[in-house]
Order: sequence, then C-alpha cells, then structure tokens
Amino acid sequence: MVDLKSQYNRLKGPIDEAIQSTIDNTRFIKGPNFTKFQEELSAYLNNAYVIACANGTDALQIAFMALNLEKGDEVIVPAFTYAATAEVIGLLGLTPVMVDVDPQTFNLTVENIRPALTSKTKAIVPVHLFGQCAEMEGILKFAKEHNLYVIEDTAQAIGSTYTFSDGTKEFAGCMGDIGTTSFFPSKNLGCFGDGGAIFTRNTELAERLRMIANHGQAKQYFHEIIGVNSRLDELQAAILRVKLPELDDFNERRRNVADFYDQRLSKIPEISTPFRNPKSSHVFHQYTILVKSERVISDRVEIGGRRDELKNYLATKGIPSMIYYPMPLDEQKAFSSIGRVVGNLEKSKQLCKEVLSLPIHTEMDEEQLTYITEQIIEFFKQQ
Repeated sequence: MVDLKSQYNRLKGPIDEAIQSTIDNTRFIKGPNFTKFQEELSAYLNNAYVIACANGTDALQIAFMALNLEKGDEVIVPAFTYAATAEVIGLLGLTPVMVDVDPQTFNLTVENIRPALTSKTKAIVPVHLFGQCAEMEGILKFAKEHNLYVIEDTAQAIGSTYTFSDGTKEFAGCMGDIGTTSFFPSKNLGCFGDGGAIFTRNTELAERLRMIANHGQAKQYFHEIIGVNSRLDELQAAILRVKLPELDDFNERRRNVADFYDQRLSKIPEISTPFRNPKSSHVFHQYTILVKSERVISDRVEIGGRRDELKNYLATKGIPSMIYYPMPLDEQKAFSSIGRVVGNLEKSKQLCKEVLSLPIHTEMDEEQLTYITEQIIEFFKQQ
C-alpha cells in the first residue's frame, strides 16, 4: 500500500544526517528539532500555533481536554471514520453522536449534522477523510450559530486546502477552533514512528493545549491543571524537519497517481473513482474507489460481494488493497453503550460494503500503476 523504503532512499542523505546529528548532541527530549519543527510547521500553516505531541490520538484527546467539556456533553462525529475519532470522546466521559456522511466525499455536511443537534451538543468533529476537506464553510457557520466548538481531524489531509466562497483559502486543521494531525509513518507527512500535532489560531487555547501536553505545567514543577505527558520525540522531529519541505511535492506525487487511476478506471461502469470536491484540494492519503454491490446476470440482479471478490482477485496478482472501513462506528462494540446514533446511517453502511483503497504513495511509477489498473480491468472483463 505504501513504499516507505523507496521514499527513505530518495531522502537518505539528509535524513541520516539529521538522525546522526541528534544522536551526537544527545538532546533526545524537547531538543532543538522539536522547537524548530513546531516553528516551521507553523510557518507552513500560515502562522497557526503548533503543539507537537506523541501521536494523533493524543492530539485529539488533548484538544478535547482543553475545551473544559462536562461528562455527558455530546460531540457530533461521522459514523464513517477511524475509531480514534470517537474513542477519545468516550474516554473523557463525553458522548459521541454518530451521524451519516456524504456518499461522494465521505465527509460531514451540515445536512448530516443538523438533525443531531440537542441542548447537550457542544462540539463537531469534521474528519477530512482520505485527503480532502469536509464542507467547512457550512459547518463553521452552523457551529457559530449554535455556539459549538469545531475540532478538525486532519490526520489524513495535512497540506490540503479549502476555498471559501469569498475566495480565501485555509489549510485543513486551521479553520475550526482546534485541528489535529498524525505523523504515523504512512501518512502524507510521516515520521519513523509515532507522532502528532495540534493546531489553533487562538492564543489562549494554544497556551492551554501546550500546558496539557506537558503535565499541566507552563513552568517546570508548577502544575496548574491536570495534563498528560505527550511530546514528539526529538528523533522524529529531526526526520519531520527534513520531510516537511517535501510535503507539497509528496502531495503532488499522490495527485499524479490519482490522475493515472482516474484515467484508467473511470470507464469501468462497476467502479466509482474518488469524487474531488472543487472547494478542496485533495492530497490523496488514500485512493478509495467504490465497487458497486450489484451485477446483472442474464435476467436477474445479484447483490453483494463484488468488492470482496475484487480484493481477493487483486491479492492473487500480488496487489495489496485495504478496506477503510469495514463497519461504521455504531456497529463497533466499544461504542455500543456510550454513543448516540442519529438516523439509520444508510450511506455509511453502504460505503462500508463498497469502499476499496488501492496502493498509493509518493514513489509509484507508471509500470506499477499500469499493472494494477490492467488487473482491475481484466477482473471486470471476466465477470
């Protein structure tokens, strides 16, 4: 699905130098790379405050801790997302309210959110899934009208931008009250282990977030609030400093892969290639197709199994693929007693039956892409 070794080989010189320099100076916790990476990522994001932390899940937890929500308060989340989005909400005694998503973008819209609003609703978590932004203009307007916090989950969309109706652009993670991201190795900006970060443009929130990530202290040994111990490792910060200047190129390489897939696969009637929202640039953390569940055999229609048949077929040809995600959050046992579900989540459930993510990374070449797409075309010819 990803080729981290080839990307490393391309950047081997500066990465090895950064790692060796860190070992030589022995500043392994909150050393100069930790500080400089925060500054450089802030500059990339047009001067948003950046608080680097241990991983993307910690970033979400710290974000919610900073908002002083009370147990039982409700937070609206998409049902079609990774479990971490709702996991931290439940961990803090809050109630994840699971709503359906737009079947084209896989993201939240105001139409999904509006029916979930109650007197207990305090926040919304738009997840910028697979690499493009949710409908942030409408979501932000709705949140302002109802005095709700907006916490953006940007783990899959760092570097993506959203264009508002007045022409202004903002980076994913920098539009709501707080944004979070992950530097897991396979992410568009990935380190060589775990890592994450939190973004905000609010000075007071930034100070509070920084304190919470550092045991609740602004000054060493003076603990003002309950916090956690979550920091980006110095070695990972050194690696990320090498890779951050490459982020736009990484994302462009992923878009080129997506363009190739689009060109070859869009003519297959049984497949829907990813929809690209004109309001958002797409950085293609995943290239996720929809494989229609039904097929016509003579005079009858057969439902189900098409996506899994294709996945198994590709595996026989040495081509990996992944299902992100096999079930919506409401069907996960972990949330059965703590969440609230709005509507029948019909679209999310259908997506779980049809989504299939194909290999995509910065080092893919035309030979690989040709082989993958030819095998997909051959599969549908045989049916």
